[in-house]
Amino acid sequence: MRSAPTILHLDMDAFFAAVEQASKPSLRGKAVVVGGLGPRGVVATASYEARVFGVRSAMPMGQARRLAPNAAYLAPRFSLYRSVSDQVMALLRSLSPLVEPLSLDEAFVDLEAGGVARDPVSARRAGERLRADIRAVTGLSGSVGLAASKMLAKIASEEAKPDGLVLIDPGTERELLAPMPVRTLPGVGPATGDHLRRAGITTVGELAEAGEGELVRLVGKAHGQALHAMALARDERPVVAERETKSVSVEDTYDVDIHDRVRIRLEVRRLADRCVRRLRAGGHAGRTIQLKVRRYDFSTLTRSETLRGPTDDPAVVREAAARLLEGVDTTGGVRLLGVGVSGLAAFTQEDLFAQAAYAGEEAEPGEEGDVADRSLPGREPSVERPVRKWTAGHDVRHAVFGHGWVQGSGVGRVTVRFETPDSAPGRVRTFAVEDPELEPAEPLPLVTPVSATAPPGGPAPRGNGPRQPVV
Repeated sequence: MRSAPTILHLDMDAFFAAVEQASKPSLRGKAVVVGGLGPRGVVATASYEARVFGVRSAMPMGQARRLAPNAAYLAPRFSLYRSVSDQVMALLRSLSPLVEPLSLDEAFVDLEAGGVARDPVSARRAGERLRADIRAVTGLSGSVGLAASKMLAKIASEEAKPDGLVLIDPGTERELLAPMPVRTLPGVGPATGDHLRRAGITTVGELAEAGEGELVRLVGKAHGQALHAMALARDERPVVAERETKSVSVEDTYDVDIHDRVRIRLEVRRLADRCVRRLRAGGHAGRTIQLKVRRYDFSTLTRSETLRGPTDDPAVVREAAARLLEGVDTTGGVRLLGVGVSGLAAFTQEDLFAQAAYAGEEAEPGEEGDVADRSLPGREPSVERPVRKWTAGHDVRHAVFGHGWVQGSGVGRVTVRFETPDSAPGRVRTFAVEDPELEPAEPLPLVTPVSATAPPGGPAPRGNGPRQPVV
């Protein structure tokens, strides 16, 4: 254990919802729920205003709508979230070379490795400067925990929420942990928590008093030893800059169960292609192909096949996933499908037979690269424009009214609120879904940097925070 609180844990506050509020002035201070909007969607993030009504992450969206019927329900915009996350991670890496991202909105930082902290005073100063820089660059707030270990730093950031900083002084850890519920410790889920409660153990202090032998008897050797060490505030895990990717996968949940076997095969094929694109984007190849099927009765089946060597060939992954599907009974319908690749490597051992078969394959209509004219000889190819779909929360631009976002659509109409991150709350207008002057648009930056040519003493930029990093 370290003698100074030089491990920092950052957790952005209600990240997805906070990005939406920063992007949409009319939603600031209001209940916002981000997630799947279909009947089987789940909540990804709820703003603190929505949490007052009991809305929580991973809750079914239908339940959330019953609890907070007047909240704004928006589909995620992952490209924007990744962009903002990249800005935050860049700020963390300016503090230290040892940054361990856990997700888009959460990371550990070893301040000692960056030479920016060596004691409680310098650690607190670094944490406060980071919070100010994040607000300046993104307009968002993050909660910071500082402690001598990763476990305690994460607990401290939870105590700091929202928009705060908590530092745990070395030597006070056990006193701080003792009254906390056992569920506070990582790895203690509902099942383990209930098991410990039945044994009369409800707090971390009682966990420490129980002793290692009793905990090993209750929950097994490995888990019991780990729990006892955590209850005594012992955590020697280092901050690891590069976490090894173990698998790549994609999955889709369907609003209506799929019964048609042909449609199921097409969905698996599409998921396999998406998985390979993600695999290649990360510079990986893999040996084990996995298929996940959740049936109408919520039973979940997984199947896998290990190849002779790593591959990133879409034909190989598609064919393996199709073979795995043949062994799964989909009678009654399917509500979720997923395809994954594990056993990752940075090289491929190409399957020449599969490559030859793939080279002779004709792309399906509508796939990228499909330029063949499949119309009958002597007849003009028919081009049928699909009905335009406008997703709640996504960005649009109108030729006359400028940038806005979709509030809702239906019955041939789409309602748009026209505003930008640095404007006042905007006006709402309704258009036909096929209005030629309305087009999808890319998200705007949450914070617009001050122009380097702006005159000194000029008007301050509009928006929700400063426009340049704190130095």
